[in-house]
Amino acid sequence: MTTTMTRDQAWELLTQYNQDPFHLKHAQVVEAVMRYWAKDMGYAPEEVDFWGIVGLLHDLDFEKYPDQHCVKSQEIMREAGVDEAIIHATASHGYGMTGSDIKPEHPMEKVLFTVDELTGLIGAVAIMRPSKSMMDLEVKSVKKKFKTPSFAAGCSRETINQGVEMMGTTLEEVIQKTILALRELEQEKGIV
Repeated sequence: MTTTMTRDQAWELLTQYNQDPFHLKHAQVVEAVMRYWAKDMGYAPEEVDFWGIVGLLHDLDFEKYPDQHCVKSQEIMREAGVDEAIIHATASHGYGMTGSDIKPEHPMEKVLFTVDELTGLIGAVAIMRPSKSMMDLEVKSVKKKFKTPSFAAGCSRETINQGVEMMGTTLEEVIQKTILALRELEQEKGIV
């Protein structure tokens, strides 16, 4: 899967519909994690770019149209001439949670489905630490908070577990690789 859309074009589209710093940061976080996973899974550079753009645009409609999340984005992207593969992939992360009936099928869609929620949980764990950093964050700390439903309650453990099962891996592996991706992002751009 590749795209003719550049990262700059994706950012321009994203910022037409999102201004909240939290949403823009989340988009960049998921973009970085998706790029990391694509590289880790051995995808070619142009496919890594595709994964990143999907991560960047996955919540395109959430700020302005939360009640139509993963549905309105399809309309917006089609009007903007975005590749159908990006539209399908971004909409699939809302499977079973929003109005989207598009099931994650491609490995990239399964990763997005899983890490979207997980990045929120990991970010919440990191900012509660004295260092407020990913650099010293360990899997066991995230797993401990994962088992506490009241901590970062908006991050669906059910969705994360469902995604891990779709990916055919373990929760520990997904947490570890996501932490590594977030460490890279922190080192490169200072985003925690």
